[in-house]
Order: sequence, then structure tokens, then C-alpha cells
Amino acid sequence: MIMGAEGFGTKSVNSKTYTNMGLNEYDRGDKGNPKILWIVASVVERSVQKNEKALKGSNKRGVVTVFHGTRAPVLTVQQYIERIFKYSNCSPSCFVVAYIYLERFLNLTHCLLTSLNVHRLLITSIMLAVKFVDDDCYNNAYYAKVGGITTTELNKLEMKFLAALDFRLHVSVENFDKYCLQLEKDTNEKLQIDRPIRIFAWGKGLVNKNISNCSPTVGGYTCRAF
Repeated sequence: MIMGAEGFGTKSVNSKTYTNMGLNEYDRGDKGNPKILWIVASVVERSVQKNEKALKGSNKRGVVTVFHGTRAPVLTVQQYIERIFKYSNCSPSCFVVAYIYLERFLNLTHCLLTSLNVHRLLITSIMLAVKFVDDDCYNNAYYAKVGGITTTELNKLEMKFLAALDFRLHVSVENFDKYCLQLEKDTNEKLQIDRPIRIFAWGKGLVNKNISNCSPTVGGYTCRAF
């Protein structure tokens, strides 16, 4: 383990914040998801709405990257994040690390988070966070199926993301704590979300010995080709 959940939370001065977010000693047998999933989804959705409103008002398209799709998605960001958590078996702290990676990427590339790129950026950043934080991690083919894209595309997205970050994935405990406090502060405000962010239609199921338990259906939507 490079830096697991224990390294981030057990001796932190922000242990109360960790507990409130569901980052400490989360038992998958518990009912419901850890609060951090909702927190990250809420902050990301609000950012998407703010950016799209600004782009619409300025009649600008913004920076287009390989993470952009051509049509509006179907599922909400929260549903997508919950799906990744369900099938990846990762620790909740991975979602804080993924959010840190996401912010780094956006700051370095000057890319704006929108409904056309948010899901590809999420599956890529979360997968990288799991590889950094947890002892065990499924392969890229598995995450591609979970994310609704092909393995080839996810491999490409991973390399583009890593290159943008100059392959710097280290997150210190101090930086992790800072982001936890900021996320907690942001979500204490009343969120006004006018419409759900939708996700791209799911890609074709991929053959992999590790993905037999990965359901092709989420919230009534069936995986299918883009």
C-alpha cells in the first residue's frame, strides 16, 4: 500500500471530518453509501452547471479534449459515482484523491468540467486514485466496463490524464486533509441543482474474467453501444 485509507485518516487532526464523510472504517455491509460519494457528486455537478451556464452566456465552446463526447449523457453524476464504488470495491478515500486529481487536471489543462466530459474524467481519475491508494485494484478492462467505455479508450484516457499531471500522483496527508475540509465546507451550502447531469449510453460489454459480477444495468438503464 502506498497510502491507504489508514494513512489518510486514523491519526488526522480532522478525524471528525473523516468520520462524517464515511472515510473511516467503512463496512460495505452497512446500509447506504459513504457520504463522500454524495459530497463529491454534489460539488462536481455544481461545477458542471456553473461552467455550462458561463459558456452559454459567452457563446464559447471551451477547450475540447479526448475526454469530450458528442452528446448529453443519461445518468446523473451521483449514479455514476455510486456505480463505480459498488463494482470497484475501493476505499471511500479514493474519491477524495480522485477529486484532487481532477482539480489538478483542470487547472493544468484549462479545461472546463461539463456534461460532455465529466464522466470520462471521473472514471479515469477514480481508477488512478484506486491504483494509488488501495492494495488491490481491478484491471483497466474491468473499469472500462464499469464506466461504459471500451478498454482501448480507457487506456488512451489514462495516458492523456497522466501526461497532463506529469505522472505526479502523490497526495500528502496534509493536502488530503485540506481537500476534505474544503469539500465539507462547500457541501454545507444549500445546493441548487436545476437539472440532472446525464451520462453517455453504456458501451458494449467487455469479456474479462474479473467482470462476471458487474451488472450491465444501472437504475433502469441498460448498457449499450455509444
